[in-house]
Amino acid sequence: MTVEQSKTTTIPPQKPLRVLHVTFNMGIGGTEQVIRQLIQGMAAESVESEILCIDGHIGPIGEALQQAGVAVHKVTRKQGFDWSLIKVIRKRLRERRFDVVHCHQYTPWMYGWLAALTTRAKVVFTEHGRFYPDRYRYKAMLINPVMAMFTPSVVAISEATKDALVKYEFIPRKKIQVIYNGIAPLSRDESEAQKVREELGIPQEAFVAGTVSRLDPVKNQQMMLRAFKKFAETHPDAYLLMVGDGPDKAILMELADELGIGDHTLFTGFINKPQHHLSVMDVFLLSSHTEGTSMTLLEAMSLGIPAITTRVGGNPEIVVDGKTGILTETECVDSFAGAIRQLAGSKQLCEDLSKSSAKEFTRKFTQKQMIKSYITSYEGSRRSNTP
Repeated sequence: MTVEQSKTTTIPPQKPLRVLHVTFNMGIGGTEQVIRQLIQGMAAESVESEILCIDGHIGPIGEALQQAGVAVHKVTRKQGFDWSLIKVIRKRLRERRFDVVHCHQYTPWMYGWLAALTTRAKVVFTEHGRFYPDRYRYKAMLINPVMAMFTPSVVAISEATKDALVKYEFIPRKKIQVIYNGIAPLSRDESEAQKVREELGIPQEAFVAGTVSRLDPVKNQQMMLRAFKKFAETHPDAYLLMVGDGPDKAILMELADELGIGDHTLFTGFINKPQHHLSVMDVFLLSSHTEGTSMTLLEAMSLGIPAITTRVGGNPEIVVDGKTGILTETECVDSFAGAIRQLAGSKQLCEDLSKSSAKEFTRKFTQKQMIKSYITSYEGSRRSNTP
């Protein structure tokens, strides 16, 4: 090769990363929100993404992504161990020549890991949260260390989740990386928030506590209602705004009536883009028995809404007690009610927590930070593919 030829020789550009996300479904939940944030944010980084739902249905978040042009597929997993599902995943990995199969939660990891064994795709496994109460599965003692050994990237969404993977899943601590969930910050539009307030019939000066969450027993919202009842004894004009849907909705509505707070407890159902409802809230409430990294808590923080959360899971890693919000014990109605009363009684405290909350969000929990960390994991996996 001559000098002139060498000057014109260029290294061919690396092909875009191709990622298959394997998950249960794309319904309503934190895992699904993370997948959406990853796919939408990584499109700008030239990462090509598809989703495979293994529980037979796609769900509203998946349908919204389909409408935006993302390929979302579904397959119905059979009862028991489904060997045919491995073949389905393996076929898709080979045909579409995926670089990475990103498995969300344990069961998708098991199937994705087995399917990838004879393909070029490398496995990334993210644990998004834990069951309540958590439990040992002694078969995991034999299987999981082997799976982890041959999984290039094992991710937990909080230090608490990492601890659970070590304790209950027998995955070596040194193998697990913590990547906090992140979101694109929400923007506050006071005119739209005012419309929501008027539509809900909330008086202009009324104090509003609220939550955006799946209405599910693990979210412990019966305790939230009882705490709001106690708070309302001294603040009868306050409102509780419950944004979300789920299996506990009818139970919670009935309990609100029984407690005598039904007229001031507003159930909106699922709201796809809740930023204007969040903007109505003076305080954000999260009463869960367990959490990884709550996406709706991050949404509230991005808007500078002070939070009251239970001291469980990843919550203490997100909320700095007394600085960006208030932490309480999970079953203590009195302390939860007292925290609401404390914030309702101090405008200055709310303002201080609001400013600190927004700063903490920007420091640790943005979509850009999460995407950067995952792309590093993906690229590392692809480099291990290169001969």
